[in-house]
Order: sequence, then C-alpha cells, then structure tokens
Amino acid sequence: MAVVFLLIGLLSIASAENDLFLNFCGTWRHGGGELSLNVSVFPGCAGLSVSADRRSLSVRGRITGRCSRDDVLPLQSLGLRSDGDSPFCVFWEPLLDTLILQIGGKNLTLCWPARPRDSCCTDLTYGSNMPEAEYGIENAKIRGDLVVSQTRTAYNFYGEFTDCKALCDQAVSSGSPYGNMLNRTVQLQNLEHPCAERVDVQTKESEMKKITSPESEGGEPAVSVQLPPALTLASKTGNASVTFHTNNSLFQDGYTDVKVLRHVVEIKVGNEIISDLSEPIRIAFQHEPSHSRRCVSWDTRKDPWLVNWLGDGCETVQRGDTHTDCLCNHLTYFTVMVELMPRPVRHLLALTVITSLGCALSFISCVALSVYLFRKRRRSKEQSFLIHLSLSVSVGILSLLFFLTGVLANVGGPDVCVWVGALMHYALLCSFAWMGIEVIHTFWLVYMVFSPSPRPYVWLLLGFVLPALPVLILAAVGGFYGLMEVYGVDEASEPYRMCWFTDTPNSWLALQVINWSVMGVLVLSGSVMLFLVYRQIRTRDEWKQKGVAFLSIWGLSVLFGIPWVLAMITYGPAADAMQFLACIFTAFQGFFLMLRFLMLDWMRKQAGGSVMGSSSTGSTRQHMLQAQEKS
Repeated sequence: MAVVFLLIGLLSIASAENDLFLNFCGTWRHGGGELSLNVSVFPGCAGLSVSADRRSLSVRGRITGRCSRDDVLPLQSLGLRSDGDSPFCVFWEPLLDTLILQIGGKNLTLCWPARPRDSCCTDLTYGSNMPEAEYGIENAKIRGDLVVSQTRTAYNFYGEFTDCKALCDQAVSSGSPYGNMLNRTVQLQNLEHPCAERVDVQTKESEMKKITSPESEGGEPAVSVQLPPALTLASKTGNASVTFHTNNSLFQDGYTDVKVLRHVVEIKVGNEIISDLSEPIRIAFQHEPSHSRRCVSWDTRKDPWLVNWLGDGCETVQRGDTHTDCLCNHLTYFTVMVELMPRPVRHLLALTVITSLGCALSFISCVALSVYLFRKRRRSKEQSFLIHLSLSVSVGILSLLFFLTGVLANVGGPDVCVWVGALMHYALLCSFAWMGIEVIHTFWLVYMVFSPSPRPYVWLLLGFVLPALPVLILAAVGGFYGLMEVYGVDEASEPYRMCWFTDTPNSWLALQVINWSVMGVLVLSGSVMLFLVYRQIRTRDEWKQKGVAFLSIWGLSVLFGIPWVLAMITYGPAADAMQFLACIFTAFQGFFLMLRFLMLDWMRKQAGGSVMGSSSTGSTRQHMLQAQEKS
C-alpha cells in the first residue's frame, strides 16, 4: 500500500510538470516543382496543425501569445531544392512566444521572440492519426521519438493554457537543458530568467523616458533605454513597449565569426512603422570586456523570415571595454555584435586529434634526437652541439606541454592554467629564438669567415634569457595567461579547453604582437641571410657539388616559419586546407627536426665524410678558409 501511495505521489508530481517546448520533425515527401510554405498562426490555444501535400507545407494554429501571421512564402527563394524529399523541424517555445521552422538548412522565424501574456499555450499533445497518402509527412518524430513512419497528410496538436509565471519558475528550478531548440547546449542554470521582460510606457513630448532592464551587472542595469520626446511626435498613440530578451540563441542564428550579446532589446509602438527620428533613441549596454564591437538592429519588416543584423540607422559609442551606447533612429530589435577573438575553428575535432598525435610524436622525436646528439658529442667536438641540443629541448618541451594542455586545463582549472600558459608561451618563444640562432650561427660560419664566432654564453642569453622577459612582464601585469576555450563552427560539442592566453582583447593583442613580431623577424632575417650566402657561394665549384646539403640546412630552418605564414590565410576557398597544413607542420615540428639531422648525417656519409655533408656547421669555417686560400 505504501508503494502504491508513493507511485501515486510521484505520478502526481510528474503530471504537474508542464512541457517547456515542442519539437516536431519529419520528412516532407513532395512532388517537386514550385514549392511553398503556408503560415497562418494567431494568438490563442486551440492547437497547432502541421500538414503537407504535393506542393506546399503548412503550419497553422492558435497557440501564440502575441504573434499574428498569415503569409505564403515560395521556398525556391531560399534555395530549397525540389528534386528530393525535404527534412524539416517545427520548434515551439511558449516562454519566448517563438515559433521556428527549420528546412533546407535555413531557420525560418515564423513568430519572433516576444514577452508572452499571462497565460502560455503549452502541453501540446498529439491528436488522432490522419490517413496515409502518397505525398505528405513521413517518419514523424516528437522530441526525437518516432511516432509514425508512414506518410500522412497532417499532424494535429492540442494545447492547454498555463500560467506563464509558474512555467518560468518551473523552467528555472528544473535544471534541464532549455533555450532555443536550435542550440540545446544552453543550460538553464546559466539563465537569470527564461522569460523576456516587457515594460509599457507612455511617452511625452517634453520628457525623456528612461527604462532599465530588471537584470543588473555590477550594481548597474545590464541595459537601459532612453526614449526621446521625438518618438511621441512621430507616433500616433505614444504608447511604447520595451522588451528585454536574455540568452535567446535565435538571435545568434547564422553567425559564426561574430557573437551577439546575451541582451537584446525590442522597442516598438504598436504596429506602427517609425524610422528617421529627429532625435535618436539611446540604448546603453553593459557587457563583458570586448575590443571590436558595433551596434546592430534586425528589422523584421524588411527581413521577416531570417535573422539579419545590420548596422544601418545606428551609431556606436564605445565607453571603455565594457559599456556601449547605441544611438538609433528607428524601432525594432537592437543589440551589440562582438567580433569573436579568436574566431571559431572549423573541423575542431579533427585538428585536435592531429595536434595531439603530432605533439606526442614530436616529443618522442626530440628525446631521441637529444640522445643522438649526446652520443655524437662523445665522438667529435662540434661547436654547434649546444645550439642543436637547445633547439631540440625547446621544441620537445613545447610539444609535451601542448600535448598535456587539454588535460591540465580540465583537471587543474584556471589557477593551474596561469602557470602552464606562461610556461607554454616561454617554450614557444625559446623555440623561435633557437631557430633563429641556428640560422644566424650558420650564416656567421659561412659568410663572416674571418670574424670569431660568439661565445656559447651569448647564445644562451639570446635563447633562454631573452624570451623570458616578455613572459615575466605579462605574468607580472596579470590577466594574460589562463584558461582558454576554443569553439568549433560546425560542431555541437563542448569547447576545447586549454591553458594558453585568456579570451580577452588585451591578451589577444599581446599574443599577436609578440608572436608575429618574433616570427616576422625570424623569417625575414633568415631569407635575407640565405640570399647573401647563396650569392657568396654560387660561383664556387666546391659548393656546387655539395650545395644541396648546405641549402637543406637553410631550407628546413625556413620551413619552421611556414606554418605560421599558412596560419595567416584564414579567408577564401583555401582557408581550410591551409589550416590543416599549418596544424600538421606545427604539431610535427619535432619530428621534422629529427629528420633534418638524420638526413644530413646520411648525406655526410654518402659524401665520404665531407664537412659540408655534416650535420654540424662547426667545421664549415675550416672549409671556407681553405676555399679563400685557393681563390
């Protein structure tokens, strides 16, 4: 008996839970040709019907709180192919009063986000089955569960009114994934409140009206709106409404390289079209630190189906890194668009796998190369031993840290990432420095024959001490090194977490200035020295015979700069290919370094012990002196 009462209690609790959304998907079997979408939705809660025939797909019903729409859209205008079946999904979210149709790779907004009324239409239940037909909807699914596999002409849903405030409280307390169905990764606990907040205000000709959002950040309103007296003169009634939307992923739809702020403001006066105000509306946004941003608006009358953010009619006023004022002369949806730094990465999973495999192989290769250099050191005294070994150690440590950075970021968190990120940057700058020293040392021995080579401690200062200076400065200032999240464009998985520079404008600027400056000096100076040496030796018979060995030293040194040049190609049709090549060259750098020494050692043996075939440049000076005496 106790068990029976317990089950009854659990069922009563479960029955008290209302549906937060409807997700209906299927495949539209049509006859091709000119296809159309019929939309007819109005306020109420009588139900929703999704039907299809040979030429049209229809969404009709009374389920919205404020939205009224009766339109016909030719689907060819969206680029929808008519030579095959068309998968589609219908999403309904009562708390946002939003109805969306996903078809042909497009997300069509049938009802724009709005503040619902006191009652929300939810708990849409599937009604009776319709007869089978040749054209219609097959493989129908509700929230991912298959309902009917046969082709039917229509599916009807019947809803019930629910108190919107109670539904909002349920959404907050449930802790289940929520938000726009196009982005199911939004977690409910990250939302202040899933419902939009609407404020109605009566404007006056002689008074500036100020409205603030209920959400605040740092003691200040997250968004504040100032309605000028000119709005009263331009409108017929002067009854304006301001709606504050928060964390609605619909507004981000279709944008990957930029991000829309979590706050979006809708301003309207009934159904009036108001533009070209003599005095602009001022909308003040408070947000996370951002360097590159601009005010944008989405005019649903010009673009009624697809989200299209434009900067027309708005002026951007930046007040520091965390405050932006938008001065706009019309009424619609407004927000601030932020350029993502770094930009989302395409094929993130594949690039991550390549990086992990390459860094593991590079670390093993650098360890093997270090052992090889130590064993060779016992047999011959080479002046360049310290340079070769230091380069191998620097690249090996860098490869090991990049291989472990994901694990350290997830296990240690932001505190550990401050130290790991600084150490990774130091190892990267040391690798750059020793690559440059490798080139400079070879240039010194070949071109400046009669000048003494710098002492080893000079190379140590340049290779290990100099790179530490910018790292120590950034670490002392603080806020530059830490946890970094890399997002993928075409993947719905969690972002890749790594220890590196933080996702702030100052960190991104410091990373670009330091790294690209060092790489620019390295590549340009290496190219100039290569040209000077080639001009010096191109007329000598001794170098014509063994020039390949010499050029391999320089060519492979320049090869270290190739991935960083490829990484700059982020636009155009070759961007993806360049990204993969840059990833491969960078991750397998330690392996290529080992191949360099093995290849040169093999060429030395093939040349019968010729000094030019040697992997060491230490004996090059003697060869050049002999050449000078002969000439």
